[in-house]
Amino acid sequence: MDISGSNVLLTGATGGIGSALAARLTVQGARLTVTGRREEALKATADTCGVPAPRIVVADLADRSDVVRLAETCAETDVLVANAALPASGDLLDYTEEQLDRALDVNLRAPVLLSRLLATHMVARGRGHIVLVGSISGKAATKSTSLYNATKFGLRGFALALRQELRGTGVGVSLVQPGFVRDAGMFAATGAATPNGIRTVTPGQVADGVVRAVRRDRCEVNVAPLELRLLSAIAGQFPGFAERIQARADIDGSVRQIVEAQRSRR
Repeated sequence: MDISGSNVLLTGATGGIGSALAARLTVQGARLTVTGRREEALKATADTCGVPAPRIVVADLADRSDVVRLAETCAETDVLVANAALPASGDLLDYTEEQLDRALDVNLRAPVLLSRLLATHMVARGRGHIVLVGSISGKAATKSTSLYNATKFGLRGFALALRQELRGTGVGVSLVQPGFVRDAGMFAATGAATPNGIRTVTPGQVADGVVRAVRRDRCEVNVAPLELRLLSAIAGQFPGFAERIQARADIDGSVRQIVEAQRSRR
C-alpha cells in the first residue's frame, strides 16, 4: 500500500519511537494524525514534522470511551500504526489491580479495539493497512516482565490471526517487533544498561520497518540484530534453554535497573 496521500493514524506519538515514526510517515507523504495523552507533547512532535503539520487528537488509550471516540474521529483512516505501549516491567506481585488493568488496556485491548473499529471502514473501502508495533518480548519471555510479555505475546497472536481473517479484503495487517532500542523507550528514559553482548537498534530503524511493512504488506518484521532474532526464535521452541542464555546475558539485571528507575520517579 502507498503511504503517500493516505490518511495515517499513529498512536503513541509522543515517545522517541513515536516521534521518529511521525517524522518518517510525514516524509512519506502521509496525511498524518497523531494521538497521545499529553497535548503539549503532541504539539512538540507535530512541530518537528514540518509541513503539512499532523492533526492532533488527544486520547488516553486506557480510557475505553476515549478509544471509541478516537476511532470515530479518525474513521477515514487508511493506515493504522498502533505504536502506543506501557513498559509494564517488574514482578507481577508488585502491581495493583489498577496498574494491571491500565497495562492490559493500553498494550493489548486498545490496539485490538482500534483495529476492529477502523478495519470495518477499511474493508468497506476495499483498502487499508494495520500495523501493530509489538516487541521481541512477544516471542521470548524474560524474568520480571510477565505482564509486558503477556500483552506482547497476545498482540502477536492477534496480528497474525487478523491478517488471515482479512486476506482478500484489500486490508493488510503487519506486526513490527523491535528489539532493544537505544535513544528512546525504556532504556533511554531510565538510563539502564542494555543486556551484555546484545546490540541495539535505533528509532529510525523501527520507523523503516513500519514503512517497509506497509509498502510490501509484510506479515512480520523483526527489527533486531541477527543474534537477538536467533535467540527469540530459539526461546519460542526451547524456553528452558533460553532461560540459561538470558542469565548469561544478564537480561534480568537490565530489567531490574529499569524497574528501580521507574520506582524512583513515582
